[in-house]
Amino acid sequence: MATLTQPEIGLTPSAAARVAAIAARQGKPAILRLSVEGGGCSGFQYKFGFADRVEDGDEVAELDGVRLVVDSISLDLVRGANVDFVDNLGGAHFTVQNPNAASGCGCGTSFSV
Repeated sequence: MATLTQPEIGLTPSAAARVAAIAARQGKPAILRLSVEGGGCSGFQYKFGFADRVEDGDEVAELDGVRLVVDSISLDLVRGANVDFVDNLGGAHFTVQNPNAASGCGCGTSFSV
C-alpha cells in the first residue's frame, strides 16, 4: 500500500461525508474504490464501490478518516482528479472532476482521453 503524501487524486469533504455515512450504515470500513474500465459511450467509464481493505499497489488519498483507493492502472487515467458527491435536482451521485478527460458523456459516467 502506498499512501500518497500529496495525493494524486482527491476526495472532497462532501464525498468523504457521504462515504462515511454509507459505511457506518452498512458496518463497513470507510474505503471508496474508484476504478476505470473500458466501455461507456465515451470509451472509458468510472466504477465506484466500497472496499473491505486496501490492496497491494493501491494509491490512497485520505480525508477525515475516509480513504479513496485507486489501482495504479486506473490512476494513470484519473491523476489530478477530484471525487465529489453531488445531491441536486438531477439526483444524488458520486462524480469525478477529471482534468485528463478530453470529452465525456452527458451523464458524467464515461469519458475519453
